[in-house]
Amino acid sequence: MVRNKVKRRLRHLMRERVDQLPPGSLVVVRALPGAGDADHAQLARDLDAALRRLLGGGAR
Repeated sequence: MVRNKVKRRLRHLMRERVDQLPPGSLVVVRALPGAGDADHAQLARDLDAALRRLLGGGAR
C-alpha cells in the first residue's frame, strides 16, 4: 500500500519534470525506504535535487 502511494506520487512529480530531460532519455527513479514517510513537498524537493545532480546542475 505504501509502495503504491509513493509510486503514484513519484510518477505524478516526474510528469511535471520530464521536459527537463533530453529527448530519448531513460530514467529510473528508485524510492528509498524513507520515502513512505515523506510528504509530497519533501518528495518533490528530493526529486528536484536528484534531477539537478543528474543534469549536471550541482547538489544545491
